Parts: sequence; C-alpha cells; structure tokens
Amino acid sequence: QVQLVESGGGLVQAGGSLRLSCAASGRTLSTYGMGWFRQAPGKEREFVARISASGFTTYYADSVKGRFTISRDNAKNTVYLQMNSLKPEDTAHYYCTAGVSLGNRQRAADYAYWGQGTQVTVSS
Repeated sequence: QVQLVESGGGLVQAGGSLRLSCAASGRTLSTYGMGWFRQAPGKEREFVARISASGFTTYYADSVKGRFTISRDNAKNTVYLQMNSLKPEDTAHYYCTAGVSLGNRQRAADYAYWGQGTQVTVSS
C-alpha cells in the first residue's frame, strides 16, 4: 500500500506560482510512475502531468505545457508540481497519484493510489 499526502495548495492571483508536494509513505515511490490530476467543480477529473519511475520522462496536458513542471525526488519519496503563470482556469482540486511505471499514462485507471488532494484557487 502507498499513502499519498499532498500539500502546497492555496489561493493565488493570476500570473502567480505555487508548488505542490506529494509525500508518500508505506512503500518507496521509485518503482511507480507518478501523476497529477485535477478536478474542478462540475467537471470531470483530468490529467495534468506525469513522470516516469526513473524521472527521465515527463508528460503534460496541453493546457499546462510550458507552465507546469513535474519532478520527483525518490530519495525523499516525494513528487512535486511547480505551477507558474497560473490562470483562473487552473482552479481545481489537485490529486497526486501513483501507478504504472512506464508509458504515457493519462487515464485515471492507470493509477492505483490516490491522495486526498489539495485545493488550488486562482483569482483573476
């Protein structure tokens, strides 16, 4: 079992930055591909970013490409999502996930473990 706890969310003005962290316990994250998803009120959960188990490969949703950066520190069992140039449409509850180690996995079903999420609100 893997337990994931997100932190770093909050309220920020448009154009600002936040860094989300996801700390894991229970098992090492080094064998898992890690992802971030988000869900806004009234909308479906959507893929945001993914990083391979090794950390060498990353994938991003088109809507965040160039603004968000996913990274991981396997020694600290932690994954990060650096979010820059935030827009009001980035407002959502952000979830950290752990799942399949390889490939461009953008489906929620590819991830077995989920955190409780952290709220990000971007004001205009």
